[in-house]
Formats: sequence, C-alpha cells, structure tokens
Amino acid sequence: MAQKKAHEVDAWLARPDPRMSVVLVYGPDRGLVSERARLFAERSGLPLDDPFCVVKIDGAEIAEPGQLVDEARTVPMFADRRLVWVRNAGSQNALVADVAALVADPPADCLVLIEAGDLKKNAALRTAVERGERAMALPCYSDDARSLDSVIDNVLSAAGLSISLEARQLLKASLGGDRLATRGELEKLALYCAGAGNVTVEDVRAAVGDVSIAGADEAVDAVMCGRIAQFDTLFTRHLAAGAPPFLMLSAALRHVQGLQLMRAQVEAEGKSPAAAVASARPPVFFARRRAVEQAVERWTLSMLQAAAERLQGAVLKSRQHPAVAASVSRQTLLALAIEGARAGR
Repeated sequence: MAQKKAHEVDAWLARPDPRMSVVLVYGPDRGLVSERARLFAERSGLPLDDPFCVVKIDGAEIAEPGQLVDEARTVPMFADRRLVWVRNAGSQNALVADVAALVADPPADCLVLIEAGDLKKNAALRTAVERGERAMALPCYSDDARSLDSVIDNVLSAAGLSISLEARQLLKASLGGDRLATRGELEKLALYCAGAGNVTVEDVRAAVGDVSIAGADEAVDAVMCGRIAQFDTLFTRHLAAGAPPFLMLSAALRHVQGLQLMRAQVEAEGKSPAAAVASARPPVFFARRRAVEQAVERWTLSMLQAAAERLQGAVLKSRQHPAVAASVSRQTLLALAIEGARAGR
C-alpha cells in the first residue's frame, strides 16, 4: 500500500520518491500538514510563485468530476512539468473520482499535491491514494516528544541558542498542539533570547504562550489526584480552546502508563513514591513532582491497569464516534477523578 507511517514521513520528505505523481498529506495537525505540503512542493524544484508552473486549487472548487483531471493533464508551457496543489480537500465525490482516475493513470508531466484534514482509515480520498503504485499518503499527527525535541533544536540552534533541561521540559509542556503554532512560539522565544546564548526557565515563562492542549498535564494531574472541580474547569477550558477531546484522553493514558512504571518500583522494590518519581526517566518536570508523587501513592498497580484499559476504550470510542467524543472523554476522566478522590481518603 502506498502510505507511510507517521514516524517515516520526515525521512521520505527528505528524499521524495520521484516516481510518485499524486501525494496526499493529511491529519489532524493542520499546521504540520501545511508545513509538510510546502516542503514537498519546494522539493519539486518548481518556482512556487509562478502561476504557469504551480496551480493552487481549493478542494471546494472541484464541484464536477473531471476538473482536477483536466488541470493535471494540461500540457506545461514554460517548464518540463507542473504542480497542481489542492488545499482543504475532503472526501468530496468529484475530487475523489478525479484522484482515483489520476492514481489509475498518472499524468506524465504533472505532480498532484493534496492537503486534507483528519481522514479515517476508510475515508474515500485516503483509500483512493493508498491503492496507487505511484501515489503516496503521508499522515500528520500532533508532535510527540521526539519530534518536539527535533523542532526545538532546529529553531533554537539556527538562532545560536542552547536550552537547559528544565527549560526544555517546560517548553515542551506548552507546545505540540499544532506545528505552525509551535514553530511560531519557538521563533518568538528565539527572538526574545537573541544574543543571550542560553534559554532559561524564566525566558520560557516570559515569552511562550500555551499552544498545547490547554493545560493537559494540569488536568491529568487533577484527575489522578482526585481534584474533581479543578478537572472539570480545565476540561471545559480545553474544549473552549477548540482542542480535540481525545487529546486529553491520550495525555491521561500516557501519564497512567508512566505511573505504572513508578508504582511497580514501590510495590516490587519497596521504594517510596518520592524516590520512584525522582528516578523516573525522562525526569518528571519539577512543578509536577508533588502531584505525581500523590498519584503514585494513591493508585495501586491493579487500579492503574484498570484505568489504562478504561482510557484505551474511551480513546477508541471517541475516534469511532466523534459526535460523542466530548461527553465520552469527560465521563471517563471524571470517573477516574472520583476514583482518585476515594483513593486519597
């Protein structure tokens, strides 16, 4: 199948396969979709500001089957090939029909680049591209810890800056919801620290806004420590910021998995919760240590295993049924917050 896993996309974009005629870049992180689509367009070698070589179309403009096919098969006049760049694509019938036709019979002198939002595995547009031998589907999901580190290093090193470990942890807690927003915050931080040589915790606090999932760590800590009212306030703020509810579930699941490792040291090795947290790798951010210690003390391994299974089920349900994702996420996390409160009595 013509697709890459999320962690393989950057490597592919560094050396795109020249045989590919149709490339679909899609995912929930619209900033990352846009950044990677532009990178692929630049790799084509065509002048992106030349309307004779690069044609940009909004997906909504493709109302009738054949429009995209006709554009892709237009003979280039002033170059060896052309780039047709479709933005804001979805599974519109006309668009899907044209993409399927181009995948089945790729144009000889044209690249077709398509930007789309989050597409399910069985989405018609995604399926049409993945079936092609000369087509490629590239998923874009929100930055994980490794990709965030890479973006941070790229932007700060280009500005001649290094960053302390604690400042990096604080910075990562405030980034990751959208690649363009992340890059914008990093560039703002680099400008703020220009000439300083090193980025400190104070610099991050002064210059960086919270462009992550609206305080996910704080909300997850509230859940595991049984602070029900605080969780409800933070979750409401999270939704009001326009962040997908399942991201909070994912953050909670990652935290529970980390707690399992720390709690195992308490039960199997006899360590104190504080000692288990202190030995965690990667280190727990200093501002969260007390909350994490409380969670390790309250939740047994069996309780954490049950919590992980509940969260996994909620993540699956929220993705299968987006219309009820907010209520499923709230109910699941609220139930865990109640359990955390009971465990602390």
